[in-house]
Formats: sequence, structure tokens, C-alpha cells
Amino acid sequence: MSRHNNNSDRGRKPKDDVIMNENIRATELRVLIDGGEPMGIISRADALREAENLNLDLVLMSPDAKPPVAKIMDYGKHKYQLERKKKEARKNQKIIDVKEVKFSCKIAENDINFKVKHAREFLEKGKHVKLRVFLRGREMSSPELGILVLREKVWPQLQDIATLEMDASREGRYVNMLVVPNKK
Repeated sequence: MSRHNNNSDRGRKPKDDVIMNENIRATELRVLIDGGEPMGIISRADALREAENLNLDLVLMSPDAKPPVAKIMDYGKHKYQLERKKKEARKNQKIIDVKEVKFSCKIAENDINFKVKHAREFLEKGKHVKLRVFLRGREMSSPELGILVLREKVWPQLQDIATLEMDASREGRYVNMLVVPNKK
């Protein structure tokens, strides 16, 4: 005998887990009409008949309530409006781009200046910059060297155009510092 039943879709909820129309199993419902007055507590059959008369859907809103709450509404329109709100929220969302600039504990002054120049360019473009010092071998036993590079040599060159978001701290083999551009 096959494990998969051909009738497996019958009685299932739609993909967005909304129980509506004939899939509602409660015998009595507290029914509301979208944009209108509440109808009170009526039987499921009467609610379905009313939704059919108005050419709308009966959607279960609160299945755990006593009695469950259902709403007579145009579910397609409701779903469309929710999608538009989500799309609008995504459009207004600001994407933060984080660039990374790596240093070492034994870095020369001219190399620091060169890398700071790149970090300044990123900050001027409005990007967040993660400054990292990689700790090699015995440098792991003294992470304060990496902290010193970031706080004493790198940060003073950036503080006129940046704000310190996260101070220098050790994370595994790295000492990290996060800077963001100043608000204009």
C-alpha cells in the first residue's frame, strides 16, 4: 500500500495557514462583517450562507477564542493589501553595507595611512567600516597590541568623519572595532 494518499489536499489549509469557508470546523462563531457591524454569535451554516450572499469569504480570525471569531471579508483583497504593505516596508528599509579593513599588530605607519585612506572613502560613501587586527601566533597572548593599533593609531585619523559604534574588543583571532559615518 502506498504511503501517499491522492486525497491528501482535501480539507487542508491554504499555504498561508488561513482557515476559511468550508474548512472552519467550529459549530458556533462570533461573526464580524468587514467594515460593518458585528453579527453576534451565529451558527457556522448561517455565517457561510451570509458570506455567500455577500459574495465574500468567511475567514477564521481567532480560532482559540470562545466562541471562535470569524470575519466576512474579501480575502483576496485583504491578502493583496498585506502584500502591498510588506512591499512598501521593504522599499523603505535601508540596507547597511559593512566594509572591512584589516590591519596587523606590526604594521608600518605608511601602511596604516594607506588603509585608513580606504576606510575614509568607505565612510564618505555612507558605508559602515569594520576595522580588524588579525592576531598571529604569539600575538594571541597579548591582544592589547591589536587594541592599541586600533585605538591609538587608526581611530584618531577617522574620528573627524566617523562615530565609534563598537569599541575595540577581541573576538577569537581578531580585535574588531566598528565605525559608522557621522550623521549629516
